[in-house]
Amino acid sequence: MNAPSSPDPVLSVRDLSVTFADPRGGAPVQAVRGLSFDLARGEVLGLVGESGSGKSATGLAVLGLHDPRTTTVTGSVRLGGTELVDADESVLRGVRGGRAALVFQDALTSLSPFHGVGAQLAEMYRLHHPGADRAEARRRAAAMLDRVGIAAGRARDYPHQFSGGMRQRVMIAMALMNDPDVLIADEPTTALDARVQRQVLDLLGELQREHGTAVLLVSHDLGVVAGTTDRTLVLRGGEQVESAPTAELLAAPRQPYTRALVGAALTLETVPGTPLPTVDDPSPSFSFAGRRPAGAVEPAGPTGTGRWLVEVEDLSVHFPGRRRFPGIRPGEPVRAVEGVSLRIAPGETVGLVGESGSGKSTTSRVLAGLQHPTGGRVRYDGVDATTPERALRRRLSREIQLVFQDPYASLNPRRTVAQTLDTPLRLHTALSAPERRERSAELLEQVGLPAAHLDRYPHEFSGGQRQRIGIARALAPEPRLIIADEPVSALDVSVQAQVLNLLMELRERLDVAFLFVSHDLAVVRHFCDRVAVMHGGRLVESTDRDQLFTAPHTDYTRELLAAAH
Repeated sequence: MNAPSSPDPVLSVRDLSVTFADPRGGAPVQAVRGLSFDLARGEVLGLVGESGSGKSATGLAVLGLHDPRTTTVTGSVRLGGTELVDADESVLRGVRGGRAALVFQDALTSLSPFHGVGAQLAEMYRLHHPGADRAEARRRAAAMLDRVGIAAGRARDYPHQFSGGMRQRVMIAMALMNDPDVLIADEPTTALDARVQRQVLDLLGELQREHGTAVLLVSHDLGVVAGTTDRTLVLRGGEQVESAPTAELLAAPRQPYTRALVGAALTLETVPGTPLPTVDDPSPSFSFAGRRPAGAVEPAGPTGTGRWLVEVEDLSVHFPGRRRFPGIRPGEPVRAVEGVSLRIAPGETVGLVGESGSGKSTTSRVLAGLQHPTGGRVRYDGVDATTPERALRRRLSREIQLVFQDPYASLNPRRTVAQTLDTPLRLHTALSAPERRERSAELLEQVGLPAAHLDRYPHEFSGGQRQRIGIARALAPEPRLIIADEPVSALDVSVQAQVLNLLMELRERLDVAFLFVSHDLAVVRHFCDRVAVMHGGRLVESTDRDQLFTAPHTDYTRELLAAAH
């Protein structure tokens, strides 16, 4: 497909193809096929598609960041008058970080843990300004940090001393240190909560307009693309499906694949609890009509016959203040959670939302028995579980299971699916080895994967399939409560819809309770019965879903909702 021509494009891509060799000698994988597009100065182009569609491969190919021993790149990538495909490494080094820069998804793994952030910015400046002395580079780094909203006095701090949103600000500052012509942003806000995400995107847009930089925004989040890009290009299987001005494409997509992507995207207007369309199933036929309405799952409390599955009363978790943090004296404890009270009924789904650092994950770790509280009390099924005895601890490890955020990191790469599922069955059941194998096959089929995949390793699955394996592992000991910590935030919209449909179906069939930790309010609204909001380690609001999204009680919740629109 021919690219629309731009007047004097700053970046011109023609017939780009990227092919990966199979290390086991199999057929090569063509990640990008004949892609062409132009990027004008000051323009923001969105690159969207499912996992494996070739988005990130395209971004890396533009800067020549693939391993030439295993990757073949053909076609043309011209930055101004410079051809980058097959260019010498010396040419590419002059381009990277100077005329073109890249912002990665995970800032923590992209920044050096051994150097202060100011030193890393100064190094980037000196690489492209050989005549600059150290003092000039430090002044430039301090000014750039200040420009992205980080006090220059923190230039000596290390990446681990910053929150996720502030680390992403550091990454943006580093990318813009040398006023590049082109900025490639690869999923720059995926792991951030709604308010921090909006802050980072607003900052990126402001700096982009100030410097006249052209931006290639790689994202699976259509909400981000809608609010930040001028034009959007849709990829599937490495090939261009369609390209149009963003507002036009999202309002009236021409191709069925694009319509399926747009339909699978959750918004705050999506009817809660309904099956979500996916690319493979645009009109799902199953129904959750039997789901109890929000609030109906709550027991009557002390005066009724039912009892809570989990009761948290005045929970506090403090960490020793070993390092100097802004506003905290050395030695003063960090109050991660303070005075939190929370209840979950059998079969109920409670959403736990808030910004990064609000205490969501710490609270969930206490409920999972992975973190000892400093104060307060935790009761499980009427029994005090604050400091459980060995027998109760074993029961809790069986009846409370976790689904983690990152399906890549939460599975052991050296263990097959069968070995992964066998471990909880061996620990918590009396099944024999053949029976455990049979049960593992049933679990895989329960989450929509064929039993024939039992002997495969995690790297042989997509991200969505890996998350299904993580869910199967959590279901193995037949838990009563599943703590899902950002289980769909790393997935593209269609796979996210598949996983949410699966969780809703399992909730209906197994009547399991969920504590659903997330920063995505659209997902929480769709999946949860009640919602609890945390801010600064405290619970600021807890109510049923409809009440929270129509008439929130606190200013903080209203700010979160405003950022999500």
